Amino acid sequence: MSALKGQCMCGAVTLEFEPVEQKLGACHCEMCRRWTGSAFLEIDAKLGTLTHNGPVKSYTSSEWAERAWCDTCGSTLWYHLTLPKYDYYSISAGLVDNAGGLTLQAEIYIDVKPEGYAFAGTHETKTKAEIEAGFAAFVEGTAQ
Repeated sequence: MSALKGQCMCGAVTLEFEPVEQKLGACHCEMCRRWTGSAFLEIDAKLGTLTHNGPVKSYTSSEWAERAWCDTCGSTLWYHLTLPKYDYYSISAGLVDNAGGLTLQAEIYIDVKPEGYAFAGTHETKTKAEIEAGFAAFVEGTAQ
């Protein structure tokens, strides 16, 4: 897979990464909705491929993750899973022209999304309980 390049709204932050897979994901959790103003549409970055330049700020939003934004314009940049052995980045799809040409293939926290949100097509879905059980396994060190 070829690398994707992106930038924030003002262009102060630029980034490049290789996607894990050719797909978009959407998160409907309350934190993502408050952070982005909607669902967080994202592209998972292959481990160790994300490079970036510019004024990045981040906020530790849980015991396992932080969220980053451009310190100049405020654009959402990425969600970063910070657990040992699970260093993982979900890049905001809006930073990449045409979202890299990728299509939505997964939605998480599907059971807590606002009633009026509906993405077209058939794709994988996971509930809040399913996702949080996975995070608990990461925190406890029992994830496979």
